[in-house]
Amino acid sequence: MIDSRWKILVVEDDEDIANLILYHLDQAGLSARHVESGREVLPALKDFRPGLVILDLMLPDIDGLEICKKLKQNQELSSMPVLMVTARGAETDRIEGLEAGADDYIVKPFSPRELILRVKAVLSRAYPDRPASTSRLLEQGPIVLDPEGHEVEVEGRPVELTATEFRLLEDLMRHAGKVRTREVLLDRVWGYSFDGYARTVDTHIRRLRKKLGPCAHHVETVRGVGYRLKA
Repeated sequence: MIDSRWKILVVEDDEDIANLILYHLDQAGLSARHVESGREVLPALKDFRPGLVILDLMLPDIDGLEICKKLKQNQELSSMPVLMVTARGAETDRIEGLEAGADDYIVKPFSPRELILRVKAVLSRAYPDRPASTSRLLEQGPIVLDPEGHEVEVEGRPVELTATEFRLLEDLMRHAGKVRTREVLLDRVWGYSFDGYARTVDTHIRRLRKKLGPCAHHVETVRGVGYRLKA
């Protein structure tokens, strides 16, 4: 039986693009299923139980942004990573997608190599195989992170983070007191660095700060450089 973590649900109404994505996922050893509309998503998720959703934004019935928001609001599905694939490539569109809860965003036309790279990076963040040496708790003031248990507490209260937000906080905590540039964070957290995607980091930092609540100020902006967690 195929591990559900390596199963992909492709939501795309353009048959040619869907076939291209399915072909390259298959070549990469990943199992995939395709649906053409938003109303098919929830039934397919329950039946297929994928580990990742590749989601087009411009669907014939339900806007992809609305689908993403509904997934992130569903307690059973909120941790499932979403990779948005769309022709809407403006910076504001990317930010809107990320703020809706997407873990990553790729713009059409895309290279198949970049798509597979993004897919594998999202999967590795969502389902990490961590060695025992990294399992020790990380503590910085009122923030406690358990790398092995994938849990975060702030002032003794559990905080629910997405896989990307968790990796971002973990990197900042492992380098507390040191400035992490956007380019370094893209490479270490997302697994790649492409021109035009630095704002991806800014959007996730905003989401992370919101979830840290009263401890949001511990994530400091170093203007013109990047971010730093207070040591």
